[in-house]
Amino acid sequence: MHVAHMDIPGSAHPHTRPASEVGQGVGQTAVMDLLRTPDDRFGSLPDFDLEARYAEVSALPDREGGRLRMAYVESGPPDGPVALLLHGEPSWSFLYRHVMAVLAGAGVRSVAPDLVGFGRSDKPARVEDHSYARHVEWVRALAFDALDLRDVTLVGQDWGGLIGLRLVAEHPDRFARVVAANTGLPTGEVSMPDVWWQFRRAVEKADVLDVGRLVQSGCRRTMTEEVRAAYDAPFPDESYKAGPRAMPLLVPTAPDDPATEANRTAWQALTRWDRPFLVAFSDGDPITGGMAPILRRSVPGAQGLDHPVVEGAGHFLQEDAGHRLGEIVAGFIGDHAR
Repeated sequence: MHVAHMDIPGSAHPHTRPASEVGQGVGQTAVMDLLRTPDDRFGSLPDFDLEARYAEVSALPDREGGRLRMAYVESGPPDGPVALLLHGEPSWSFLYRHVMAVLAGAGVRSVAPDLVGFGRSDKPARVEDHSYARHVEWVRALAFDALDLRDVTLVGQDWGGLIGLRLVAEHPDRFARVVAANTGLPTGEVSMPDVWWQFRRAVEKADVLDVGRLVQSGCRRTMTEEVRAAYDAPFPDESYKAGPRAMPLLVPTAPDDPATEANRTAWQALTRWDRPFLVAFSDGDPITGGMAPILRRSVPGAQGLDHPVVEGAGHFLQEDAGHRLGEIVAGFIGDHAR
């Protein structure tokens, strides 16, 4: 379903509207073509009956332009301490379903967005419409402008940490605690592991990107067919997959990457972060495992804490051990209540 497209005579989508138009000279416009996954793709999701909610953010936050729709789900008491649960590549908020159930039982309000290009959120149709800076700003606009979240506990995994740690560094007054789970904040000055490069090349070369298979490859446990289908649900066909195709290309892999300077600045802020910072990695993630000791020794707020290792879990520890991760986060929030 196209929700935004340049309205050009003869266009394949003559009844759609532009999401954003930016003057590029006389008679010229730049338009972000947005796709929206039909609701019926999400009709049967195992253990995930939370109501989808939506907010609008700027489609091109680094320019003047139109709006796009971001989706999120909530659970737990509205007045409970809030946890912002950020997923990564190529999953969506469905990944946190077991974590959210545990947190709700512990009285924690969980907010789990779908990144732009994923889940129920609008999907820019071109890979080049995605950038690291835009994803940071999209999540910031949802969490702070639309939802006005405060005293937040960040739970970030994969790109959820790459985005979330930037937000912590740039808006420290909004955050009370951090849980880093199988993630990092690369600056391109340390080589990514070979397994990550294999993943990136596989995504780049695939004619058909099998999202469910990619998630399964990052898990220790075998997913059911219904769970695997839930990870495929946001992407009816290849045209919807610009987000999953873009994200590996946006990870800084060289010191001159466009995101490197902002990430270096974020690291400077994190090395002064003295609020509680828990490193909760799994015991089976070859992609981010090397970041755990760096975070533990670099962030002042991590000092003196008992950092758990989630056993029997792969890169997607929420899928392999979601209840255990939920218990860890709930205990951390309770032990460090403000």
